[in-house]
Amino acid sequence: MTETRDEIIRRSTKEDSYWRGVWRRLRANRMAMISLFILIIIILSCIIVPMASRYQTYEVIPGAANKAPSSQNILGTDKIGRDLFVRLFYGGRISLGVAVAVTAMECVIGIVLGSVAGYFGGIVDTVIMRLSEIFMCFPFLMICITLQTVFGKSIKTLIFILAVLSWPGIARIVRGQILSLREMDYMEACRALGISNRRQIFTHLFPNVLAYVIVYATMSMASVILTETSLSFLGLGVSPPTPTWGNLIQEARNLMVLQNKWWYWIPPGVMIFLSILCFNILGDGLRDAIDPKMQK
Repeated sequence: MTETRDEIIRRSTKEDSYWRGVWRRLRANRMAMISLFILIIIILSCIIVPMASRYQTYEVIPGAANKAPSSQNILGTDKIGRDLFVRLFYGGRISLGVAVAVTAMECVIGIVLGSVAGYFGGIVDTVIMRLSEIFMCFPFLMICITLQTVFGKSIKTLIFILAVLSWPGIARIVRGQILSLREMDYMEACRALGISNRRQIFTHLFPNVLAYVIVYATMSMASVILTETSLSFLGLGVSPPTPTWGNLIQEARNLMVLQNKWWYWIPPGVMIFLSILCFNILGDGLRDAIDPKMQK
């Protein structure tokens, strides 16, 4: 049974109205919009500054080691003479890129497993949920440190480890939503029409869970940035000379640097703080916009 043209138009209009309503409620949240604006500025700066700067990320400036901020080097130079301004924003590319990649991978894993568990139930649901509980019982940071040590420090390894350890959260959210949605009347109609299980899950169920996935992904970005920063600060994340906000702030472990060379650690610290704060505020705003009943 196929939809008529009028039915397709009505369904499209309803979907458009829903997302317009979400956007309208989000725009009414001033803090969420300010956070979104700041994040856009940070992301654009991380893309543009390394390309526009007269210094290269790995370029050593002769005779310019440990220079304080000046008109030539806005944020000074590091101990071997590399410009910290361009390294700050190139490091942002890496940190934000890792966060995007990890969030995307964990959402794919979690959505697939959560959808299968919620739709089929029974033994399939039990196995997947027990597996997720096992992963959630791991001491997250210690397992990350152990696996990074065993498999080697690289960006790909870091992304894979963080994604594999992080999927249970989104899987449980998706499963919970699908458990309730699969009992709706329209799903009964789908089963009566003989629509395949795969199509029922990914065409008729998943679009109704997408809004919650977006909220989760926004907050997950903040969590991944913090985790990557922690690992890089400990020397177990992305290895130098590739800069990230975490290994840039690592210099603050030296007391002399902490006291006398603020340009080493304050700028990456501010970027980490702003990014995490803005992602969390934006996530809260999206949650309230998507489900107005959750507004305080």
